[in-house]
Amino acid sequence: MGHEYSGEVVEVGDDVTDFSVGDHVVEEPIHDCGSCFQCKNGQPNVCQNFEITGMHNDGAYTEYTTVKPRDLHHIPDDLPLGQASITEPLSIATRAVFDQSNVTPGDTVLVEGPGPIGVLVAAVADAMGADVIVSGLGKDTEYRLPLVEQLGIETADIQTTDLEDTVETRTDGIGFDVVFDTTGHKSGVEMAIEHVRKGGQVVVVGLPGAPSEVFMTPVVRGEVDVNTSYGSTWQNFEQAIRLLSAGAIDADAIIDRSFSVDEPTAAFEAFLESETCKPVFSFTDI
Repeated sequence: MGHEYSGEVVEVGDDVTDFSVGDHVVEEPIHDCGSCFQCKNGQPNVCQNFEITGMHNDGAYTEYTTVKPRDLHHIPDDLPLGQASITEPLSIATRAVFDQSNVTPGDTVLVEGPGPIGVLVAAVADAMGADVIVSGLGKDTEYRLPLVEQLGIETADIQTTDLEDTVETRTDGIGFDVVFDTTGHKSGVEMAIEHVRKGGQVVVVGLPGAPSEVFMTPVVRGEVDVNTSYGSTWQNFEQAIRLLSAGAIDADAIIDRSFSVDEPTAAFEAFLESETCKPVFSFTDI
């Protein structure tokens, strides 16, 4: 935890030349080794020897932290630090949509799960001009699906609405061009395959905590492309920063609650109860 943050440089080492005191920055939290096969093959996000901020070393749930310059990105002065704080999760979405999917303007896209990553994937696909719908159930319907609708994106409560009816009305029964599974539930990929069209694509972004079972015959016969997306790269961070700077993503709507660092329990409880989508901790006025 503590790997998604923005901040201001307050001190630099003697050999640092790319950053200065006062610069606004975000950190790329997956630190690759630069020497393994994946790194040399242009896949640093799946480095064999990676270290992640907040997992292998201390995160940013503190007023100050130290970071190597190679892991930092400049933030434009006109981009508020509060908005910039979602650069990391937004970079996961830019990778999923821009790099790992076949989404083009006008495509029908289903995003399963209105968690933070799902909302950002939907927002990026929508910004591309895709015809997006986000599905959810249970507690999602009380806050997160209405938040998605506030972003101008259609939603489907799959507990009260038969998703097959949505497939019929939105795609003439053909199925969605691309389905993103961001649920992190073992049934997510199964449902995605049920609702993607023949020749379409499923992109698994969530990390299920249990094995998924998929009957592969219709996948093979339908030539359904099943792909995955993990983490992000330097380019994906830069894409996220440009989207935020251009106002293409409504960051203020997505960053819906700010908590003091003195009330961490309240923040995590609100998130787990789906009462918020992307809360932030503030150390100052953002």
